[in-house]
Amino acid sequence: MLSTEARVPTAHASRYLQQLSKHWSHKFAVAFDETSSTIPFSEDRRAELTAEPDHLRIRLTVPDEETRDRMRKVLEDHLNRFAFRETLAYAWT
Repeated sequence: MLSTEARVPTAHASRYLQQLSKHWSHKFAVAFDETSSTIPFSEDRRAELTAEPDHLRIRLTVPDEETRDRMRKVLEDHLNRFAFRETLAYAWT
């Protein structure tokens, strides 16, 4: 399993976390509150989000690099739609 993490500067981290969690709660057993979320995409793919005052932290756990790249793109695309009033910058490590 691979883990990758992004720090996304924004003053609206909690709002985006909740929007993303609600969006995927129709398909997955998402557990979330105002500051944290776990999105179990499948048995071997999971995103954990944490809302901090000045950024959103995303931790992605996946089985391989190809899935990592695809899931990063999926998360970024969805978050960018919710954050249409600002341009988000993703610093993946």
